[in-house]
Amino acid sequence: MKKLFMMLSMLLIVNTAFSKEKSVSLDVPTMTCPVCPFTVEKALNGVAGVLTVDVSFEEKLAQVTFDDVLTNTKALIAATTNAGYPSSIKE
Repeated sequence: MKKLFMMLSMLLIVNTAFSKEKSVSLDVPTMTCPVCPFTVEKALNGVAGVLTVDVSFEEKLAQVTFDDVLTNTKALIAATTNAGYPSSIKE
């Protein structure tokens, strides 16, 4: 049991060493009321690997920082879309 725990711990450490924090801005044009950002934020925070979320109703924008080993932009877009707020990467 100790060997298994040790191997899993080492795997986690190695995996973390290769992870990289990334940030992305998502356009969320369908936010139409001041309550919408709460739903978008909750959806994004539900994605494993998301570190921070800042949603602006006025700008119709979500700033997301995430661990690129645990998630990606496709998963973030899917999360907002599944919550009823389709998004796209702001160029």
